[in-house]
Amino acid sequence: MNVFQVVLLAVATFIFAIDQFSLTETLYRPMVACPIIGLILGDVKTGLAIGGTYELMMIGNMPVGGAQPPNAVIGAVVAMVFAVSAKMNIEEALGAAMIFSIFGQYIVTLVFTIMSGLMAKADKAAEEANPAGIVQVNVISCCLLGGLFALIAVLAAVAGTALAPQLQALSEKASWLMGGLGVAGGMMRFVGFAVLLKIMLANDMWGIYLAGFAAAAILGNISATSGATLLLVAFIGVAIAFYDYNLNVKIGEGGSSDGI
Repeated sequence: MNVFQVVLLAVATFIFAIDQFSLTETLYRPMVACPIIGLILGDVKTGLAIGGTYELMMIGNMPVGGAQPPNAVIGAVVAMVFAVSAKMNIEEALGAAMIFSIFGQYIVTLVFTIMSGLMAKADKAAEEANPAGIVQVNVISCCLLGGLFALIAVLAAVAGTALAPQLQALSEKASWLMGGLGVAGGMMRFVGFAVLLKIMLANDMWGIYLAGFAAAAILGNISATSGATLLLVAFIGVAIAFYDYNLNVKIGEGGSSDGI
């Protein structure tokens, strides 16, 4: 990894860190961030694979009040560095990255703790009708969070590249450890989706859920459709959602059309 790549990685991580709570709140998601990191590191294919898998792991994690979940940004950066520089497979890289994502969780909590002391300055600026003072507090917050995340990304990139031979040797000599990380990384995607289902799934949706599972199993075992299974199931889900939405709107309006 050359200096230019490390600088680009630091800039991208800085933006992703801020995007978690400001900007678009979309760029930092693994399915967007990992391909961008992959483009920087020269392996977009791995970025797409890790991004899709890591998104399933993180999809049910969300901050509630001041409580922070394992951080998706730090995990994405470390997983990509391990997968590209250390040549770890996707599951092993994601399993190892979970340790760092928890560390990222502590970093966010630390920044929030520090910024809580500056809220009095923002309140005073608001009382004085001083927008510049409020902007200053926000800029300090963004620079502090983005700077810490960028620093961690640079350290991960440098350390991951330097330790690549040792990590590869470890995967050969301690296959049980890397195998455990691989199993953990493969399992976490189902845990993340289960957390999301626990929040969103209502009793009247079980039929649609089971129907989607059956459709995926059937389409995935037909050679003509196996390559586009997820896309076809997504289209079926959109069709059901569109029908349900239109039906509820018409009922809410007090009538329905007989069609043609």
